[in-house]
Amino acid sequence: MQINIIHYIINLVLFFFITLITYSQNDVTKEDFFLLGKKDLKEILKSGLLPEAYLKFKQMQNDAKKEGVEIEIVSGYRSYQKQKNIWNNKYNKNFKEGFLGIKNINRIIQYSTLPGTSRHHWGTDIDIIDKRFTQKGDLLIEKNYAENGIYSELFSWMKKNSKKYGFYLVYDDSPKRKGFRFEPWHYSYKPLSFLFLKRFIKDNLIFNITRDTSLLGREFIDNSFLENYLKENLLDINKNLK
Repeated sequence: MQINIIHYIINLVLFFFITLITYSQNDVTKEDFFLLGKKDLKEILKSGLLPEAYLKFKQMQNDAKKEGVEIEIVSGYRSYQKQKNIWNNKYNKNFKEGFLGIKNINRIIQYSTLPGTSRHHWGTDIDIIDKRFTQKGDLLIEKNYAENGIYSELFSWMKKNSKKYGFYLVYDDSPKRKGFRFEPWHYSYKPLSFLFLKRFIKDNLIFNITRDTSLLGREFIDNSFLENYLKENLLDINKNLK
């Protein structure tokens, strides 16, 4: 009898906690500024995730650890300004290497998004590694997640289990998929990101991107380019995530 009462109290506290964080989360995410990565989320983010996504991630992380896989987030939420810094740095680097105009832009969007269009703006998407293994240099490379790669066990575990917790690979290795290249490290919390993407499209936010005069290469990005970018880079993703 006493045990049942304790369980009841725990469940009641958990219910109020989830209700509270969901209300706070929904209040923050309702604006277009949020979708563009221009909303300050410091007060509610947990390990770069919105509260609801974080709770599910922790369940997934704990269950994976029981089976010997230690999931670690190396990139979660990314602000508009941070994404713009990444973009501008790559643009300058490519320019110095002789990639000019639209060729520079197309080279960047093999892996990196235009600022304002990154799924990492939403606090739903993560890049992950297995923290049991460390090495120098860039960790987020395809060979690390391939068979016999240092993160092959992580990739195999995620492929089998991640959907149970709402996390889906975004840019899969489907031969028919266009846009961003295969990223075996990038997962998205579908219950929220699915809704945010729909709002992003409905509000035509893609056409706000080039209003930023400090965005390098903006003069080469016209509406035709943005329409194709939307179709191939933002919408041509893992079919199970749509």
